[in-house]
Amino acid sequence: MHILINKSHLLNYNFYLRDPAKVAKELLGKLLVRKLGNNILIGRVVETEAYFGSEDPASRAYKGVNKISELMFGKPGRLLVYVVHANNLVNVVAHNINNVGAVLIRALEPIYGLDIMKSNRNTNKDVHLCSGPGKLTQALCIERAHHGLDITNRNSEIVLIDNKEKFDIQEAFRIGVKKDLAKRLRFFIKDNKFVSR
Repeated sequence: MHILINKSHLLNYNFYLRDPAKVAKELLGKLLVRKLGNNILIGRVVETEAYFGSEDPASRAYKGVNKISELMFGKPGRLLVYVVHANNLVNVVAHNINNVGAVLIRALEPIYGLDIMKSNRNTNKDVHLCSGPGKLTQALCIERAHHGLDITNRNSEIVLIDNKEKFDIQEAFRIGVKKDLAKRLRFFIKDNKFVSR
């Protein structure tokens, strides 16, 4: 597909070298492309959450560097994959220089390769394929082995591609956190049926 070959469409390192909240908002509408053997799976990002460092009680980096959070202190544009309630969750490391942060991809709108996604998720309902962080990793076979993957490299199995379109964005507090910051750090495309419930 031409979107995988044309470098100008790939979100580069500088895209992620910014405040996590800004990156989380601007990831909406972008295309997550997963190369799975000879197949291509594509989902449009419709929901994200931003996470920070020691000032953020809901962040994996709140208590400093550990096996899960260490990537959040490192180079932006890498995948951070960890397990919650037996589900893999996929994040993209994003932060300014000398800062800490990542963006959780909470939901995708399935675009291409739906038959494979349905098989992976054992469902025939499009709306249930990627409408949550654990669902989308199952649908696209994103695993712990992808932890640390450089998604700014166009040859990676997983990349994020620019996709210019207009839509309304809504903001809310993050889901499923015991303590949250006072600002809204969950972003989603208004009225999109694939946003997590």
